[in-house]
Amino acid sequence: MIQLTDVLMPTQSQLFSMLHKTYQNRAIGRKGKFLLVRGDAPILLLAHLDTVHKEPVRVIRRKQGGNILTSPQGIGGDDRCGVYALVCSYERAKKKPWMLFTCDEEIGGIGAKAFADAYREKQFPTELDEVKMLVEMDRRGSCDAVYYGCSNEDFERYITSKGFHTEYGSFSDISILAPAMGVAAVNLSSGYYNAHTTEEYINCKHLEAVMEKVAEIIEDAAREEVPRYEYIENELNDYPWSYGCLPWKGYGVLSRRLPKALSEEYAEIYDFLLDYFDFDELEYYRKAYGNEMLLRLYVSVLKDL
Repeated sequence: MIQLTDVLMPTQSQLFSMLHKTYQNRAIGRKGKFLLVRGDAPILLLAHLDTVHKEPVRVIRRKQGGNILTSPQGIGGDDRCGVYALVCSYERAKKKPWMLFTCDEEIGGIGAKAFADAYREKQFPTELDEVKMLVEMDRRGSCDAVYYGCSNEDFERYITSKGFHTEYGSFSDISILAPAMGVAAVNLSSGYYNAHTTEEYINCKHLEAVMEKVAEIIEDAAREEVPRYEYIENELNDYPWSYGCLPWKGYGVLSRRLPKALSEEYAEIYDFLLDYFDFDELEYYRKAYGNEMLLRLYVSVLKDL
C-alpha cells in the first residue's frame, strides 16, 4: 500500500513512473501529460502530479503526533494529497473508480488539455463515456466544494448532502475536462493549507475524513439508481470579461482599506467585493490565484443577487 510520504517526495516524472508501474495492467499513459487508470464504477477521480515548489521534498517534519506534515522545501499537498487520496480510494473500493492523474496543472492544465483532446478523438475505452460524475481532489481545507463553470444544481445538492460547502475558485483541471466530457464535476478539499508557499501544511485527519466521504460517493456512483449528472454551463461562465463591459465600471472606489498597486479597474471590483467578503479572505484568494480571481468572485456574487 502506498504511503503519503511515498507521493510527497518524488518529482513529477518519478511519481508518474511509479504510478504507471503500479497500475500498468489497467493504465493508459502519455508520459508528461496524463495517466488514466481503468475502473469498474462509473466515476472518474482526478488529481494532478505537479506542485509549484522549485525542489522536491527532502525533509518532512511532523507535528501534533504526526497529524500535521510540513517541509522546508514546501510539502506539496497541492496536489500530492489528491494523488494519495485517489490511490487509497482505489485500493479501498469494492468496485474500483476510474482515476486520472494529470501533469502540469499548475502551469495551465497542460495534461488535462491533452486528455481532453484525446477524449474528443475517442482514444479511450467506450466505458469511460458512462461515468456519472467527475470528482477532483485538489482543493485546500476540509469541506470545500468548487464547481467552476458547472451549474448542475442537482449535482451540487448531492455533493452538499455529503457535508461539503460550496466555495469558489478560478481554475483546476475539471475546468477543462467537465465541458469536454459533458459530465458534472466538483473539486473537493484534500486537507492541505497555505498552498503555494513554503508554509504549506497537511492535516492528515482532515484528508482522511474527506477520503471517507469520497468512499461513499464511489459506492453511490456504482448504484444503478444514481443518475449521470450532466455538465450544465453556468450562464455567467462566458461573461464579457472586458473591463469596459463590466457593470461595475464606474462604481467608484470608496475610502476603505485596499491593497496597494491595484489598477483602477481591480480596485473598483475589490471595493465592491468588500461588501460580501472580509479583507483577509479576499487577500487569500488574490494571492493564491491572482487578480483574475476577483473577477470570478464578482460574477459569483452577481449570480446570487
